[in-house]
Amino acid sequence: MDEEIKFYLDEAEESMGKALDHTQVEFARIRAGKASPAMLDSLRVDYYGTPTPIANVANVAAPDARTLFIKPWEKNMISEIAKTIKNSDLGLNPQSDAEGVRLNIPPMTEERRRDLVKQAKAESENGKVRIRGIRKDVNESLRKLQKEGASEDAVKDAEAKVQKFTDSYISKVDELLGKKETEIMTI
Repeated sequence: MDEEIKFYLDEAEESMGKALDHTQVEFARIRAGKASPAMLDSLRVDYYGTPTPIANVANVAAPDARTLFIKPWEKNMISEIAKTIKNSDLGLNPQSDAEGVRLNIPPMTEERRRDLVKQAKAESENGKVRIRGIRKDVNESLRKLQKEGASEDAVKDAEAKVQKFTDSYISKVDELLGKKETEIMTI
């Protein structure tokens, strides 16, 4: 039974780590006024009938803090990339030429910054909900083990460890949120 309890504890910590990593990825997608190739990660272009990430058909570079330059490996993809960006919810206006697509990132207004902070808070809450869900699932599994014959003390100790993991990962999500808020609100 002790091996099973250890398995559930390891699984809980690993899953909470993945939830934290996912929250970091979501935060990276929230642009803070600086040009970042990660801004385009969620966009897919039609590449010979297959929705393909832009990074898989082009080189995406940030030559300066306010500009992204997308240079496709095939020239015929320039118009497709520009169309995809224009139709996205990024609110950017692509300019294409013979070499590629240039995106000028406009400076953010105070209102836009506040909206992005709200979006970051929502993502952090999603991360916390995932972590709490993992805690709930692991605790249910531990209680099943107790019904199958594991000692009550061992299960209670394991539940306490799961709670420590939960508190630790939730505080890490809060730290990430604090950093992201500062990044967004810094002009």
